[in-house]
Amino acid sequence: MSHPTTVDPHGPHVGHEAHHEELGFWRKYVFSVDHKVIGIQYGISGLLFLFFGFCLMMLMRWQLAYPGAPLPIIGALFGEARMPGGSMLPEFYNELGAMHGTIMVFMGVVPLAVGGFGNFVLPLQIGAPDMAFPRLNMLSYWAFFLGGVTMLASFFVPGGAAQSGWTSYSPLAIIAGSGQTWWLVGMIFLITSSLLGAINFITTTIQLRAKGLMFMRFPFFVWTQFVTAFLLLLAFPPLEAAGVMQLMDRVAGTSFFLPSGLVVSGQPLQVAGSGNALLWQHLFWFLAHPEVYVLILPAMGIVAEIIANNTRKPLWGYKPMVYSLVFLGFMSFIVWAHHMFMTGMGTAMATFFQTTTMIISIPSVVILTALILSLWGGSIRFNTPMLFALGFLPMFGIGGLTGLPLGLNVSDIPLHDTYYVIAHFHYVVAPGTIFALFAGVYYWFPKATGRMMNETLGKIHFWGSMICMNIVFMPMFIVGMAGVSRRLFDGGATYDFAQPILHWNAVSSWGAWIMALFQLPFIYNFFSSMWNGEKVGDNPWEATTIEWAAPSPPPHGNFSTEPVAHRGPYDYSLPGAKKDFVPQCEA
Repeated sequence: MSHPTTVDPHGPHVGHEAHHEELGFWRKYVFSVDHKVIGIQYGISGLLFLFFGFCLMMLMRWQLAYPGAPLPIIGALFGEARMPGGSMLPEFYNELGAMHGTIMVFMGVVPLAVGGFGNFVLPLQIGAPDMAFPRLNMLSYWAFFLGGVTMLASFFVPGGAAQSGWTSYSPLAIIAGSGQTWWLVGMIFLITSSLLGAINFITTTIQLRAKGLMFMRFPFFVWTQFVTAFLLLLAFPPLEAAGVMQLMDRVAGTSFFLPSGLVVSGQPLQVAGSGNALLWQHLFWFLAHPEVYVLILPAMGIVAEIIANNTRKPLWGYKPMVYSLVFLGFMSFIVWAHHMFMTGMGTAMATFFQTTTMIISIPSVVILTALILSLWGGSIRFNTPMLFALGFLPMFGIGGLTGLPLGLNVSDIPLHDTYYVIAHFHYVVAPGTIFALFAGVYYWFPKATGRMMNETLGKIHFWGSMICMNIVFMPMFIVGMAGVSRRLFDGGATYDFAQPILHWNAVSSWGAWIMALFQLPFIYNFFSSMWNGEKVGDNPWEATTIEWAAPSPPPHGNFSTEPVAHRGPYDYSLPGAKKDFVPQCEA
């Protein structure tokens, strides 16, 4: 009778990099199945998309600051169809708005936070040789890439790109121009990519952990990616189904989201009818509220790693942070309709979603408070990653606190769809999440390349970005509380009530344009440091987590000897220890 045998998943890889066949350029760097290469592909693609989305926003800011004024030089590039005489048409402004939101969220922040940092760092932090499904990992990146290319190609189709906002609300999105079809096809590719990645992250985290790495020995970053993967896996399928249904409404004559009796340009719309436009909102926000936590949770994980490392002490309240994280992930599925108070859902439903929204703020406050308390008594090193991590804390705090009025029915109704909402959301995502992503780039750059980024350029990048971010977004609270709608392509210039606060639009715009200049040191620093940065050892930050036990850059299989976890992730400044850090895999 044969006995079943257990195959060590690390066995064939670890310590045998010399025996694998040498791959050519295409297999090694383009169609790679190595999680590190795929992580770098995601990371650089995400940064490029962020830059492109930022450029779209700068065009919008010109129109808001100087409504109707011709845009010097650049305006002529877009042709008479979009900018006659260099002045922006409302339709083109709507294109920029819809595509800016879509690109920044679905093609910039999520691919960088989850695809980039998740792919590169997570297998290293748990001591795995690679992801559980390497080919699925490659497919995930290329589905994302195809989705991104499809989205960008929509700018060149007749009628231009999508104009129905990043939320693609029905019925407007169903009767809009052809760019909306491209948007939906691109979105289906992007969702598929996230689903494939989520399956891979969950399996890898559970199955390929190093020996001794119990769940409560995970670095906090691993926990954030693990919970994020469940959010992606459970929240994206409803939007993928909705995207296919809306696509069918556009191209196949169905009416899932088209109600009866619609009149378009004075003519009755000939459809079967009986569809429900609110159904799209429910399906969209059932994804898009967990999506907010898909943006912020990896950022919290990055900040936690950097704060522990640069205070030289363990995270304060590690276990409550983990429990809060899991609770936050669960609660994120039952708050979606606080985006829909304007739909007349009734007081009973509004009360339920108000209550759950107030409850979900609690775990976020626990995590933020724990990160702030972790600074107490620390011997803090103010390097560039730490500056960005510290910048994240108050910016995320402002974003979270200003979101509370939007979670309450009575205050959301006057604030809904004003610039107040833009300011709240961007404080969470721009000086919040994107600061954390910059911190992660500076922190793990030496692990990926074996070289450090320049500290002086990094600090110029931080201080310039920190000041300009607040100049961009703080005035939006004032404009929003004055009642200016986010949908107005002239920023409220045609309304008498908005006249006293219009100058704030110009202040925000100049903040954005100056902030663009402060991104140039980062771009130069990032690419020049790959070849000219100071060479460093495997553990330049003297960190404790397992990824720093691998060579820099890590070879095929990641580790020269199979790592074993002997302790928790943050053994800094232990009493009686010879040095102020004890690595997880040190016996």
